Order: sequence, then C-alpha cells, then structure tokens
Amino acid sequence: MRLIFEQIRSGGDRNFGYLLADRDAQQGVLIDPSYSPGVFVQRAADQGITVTHVINTHSHPDHINGNDVALERTRAPLAAHESAPTLPAVRLADGGDLRVGSLRLQFLHVPGHCPDHVVIYEPAYRLLITGDLLFVGKVGGTTTEEDARTEWTSLQRVVREIPPDTTVWPGHDYGARPSSTMALELQTNPFLQCAGIDAFLQLKTDWPAVKARLGLR
Repeated sequence: MRLIFEQIRSGGDRNFGYLLADRDAQQGVLIDPSYSPGVFVQRAADQGITVTHVINTHSHPDHINGNDVALERTRAPLAAHESAPTLPAVRLADGGDLRVGSLRLQFLHVPGHCPDHVVIYEPAYRLLITGDLLFVGKVGGTTTEEDARTEWTSLQRVVREIPPDTTVWPGHDYGARPSSTMALELQTNPFLQCAGIDAFLQLKTDWPAVKARLGLR
C-alpha cells in the first residue's frame, strides 16, 4: 500500500486540513476541508483519488465551513462524532474505526475544546490528526474550568494510548513547526509537562502572560 498524506493550508486562522489516501486502492478522505474546500477536492482528483468520506475532527465553524462544497463535489458522506450537531451520515463512536482502502482510521472521542471532538489515528503509519485538542507546543482553548478539566482528561488519554513515535498533525499552524511527534510534545509542550490537573488549570489561567513573555503567536 502506498500512502498519500498531505497537510493543506486552507486559510482562516492558519487552519490546516488533510488529504489521507491509499494510492493503490485510489481511495481517500478529506479531513476538515475548511475555507478552501475546492483545493482539497482538486488535490484528490489530481491524484486519481475517490473521496470516500469527508471527516470533521469537531464542529466549530472554522473546521466545518467547507463541508457543503466538499460534500457536493465529492458526493461522499460526512463522518463525524455521533454527537456532532452537523448530523453526519457516518456517526463515529469512541474507539470506532473506518477503513479506507488498506488504511484503518481509528477514532478517539476527546472532548474539552469541543464536546464532539475526535482525534484520528492511523496505526500503520503512526499518524495522529489532532484537530484543536493538541497543537505544537500548545493545547486547544477552553472557556470554562469544567471544559479545561475535561480537556486534561482527554490529553492524558492520548498520551497514554498513542505511541511516542507517532507524528502529530494539528488543526492550526500555531506552533514553532507545522507538525511534531508525541515524544517531542511530551518533552517540550508545557501543558503536557504539568504534574497534574491543578498545574494544568493554573497554566491555562497564566497562558496569555506566558505566551507574551515567550513571544509566541
């Protein structure tokens, strides 16, 4: 099986989306094709790929605003977490998977940043598409302490279940690099280095000042 994997800059607030495909089977998926859905569709078409699904990591507007165009042009069904308000045709359950050619996409429900958030893991190539849960050097924003606590639990699950040599592919270009690895994030991401939930909550509170001091965007 020959892999196609493209990180696509779609616009918006430095948004990333993805084309993931099995070249031999000529089947693939579009992940969060926001802002520039035509670019995603064209990249698949240029490589002879039939899009089997359009997948959303979560339902925030900046990740779903390209759905209508992508779905119309590909005639593929929408796949998202079963609780997503977008009413996906393919309802993804926690721990479920989706076959795309020889690829096996596994889904973990990781709420906190958004109630219906999932991450997508492809075990053969150790690819983890994290949406807005985990960025390079940062984590997704939360608006309440309850959401932050939920996000901490989700992050700890990812750390526990995803191998350290897995590459991390986020939903926005917010870090020093466009991608990372789980091992590198464990070594350098201050949110993953917190000793416990209390330290995590405090860093969340202090983050605007910390970010300014470090000169981060």
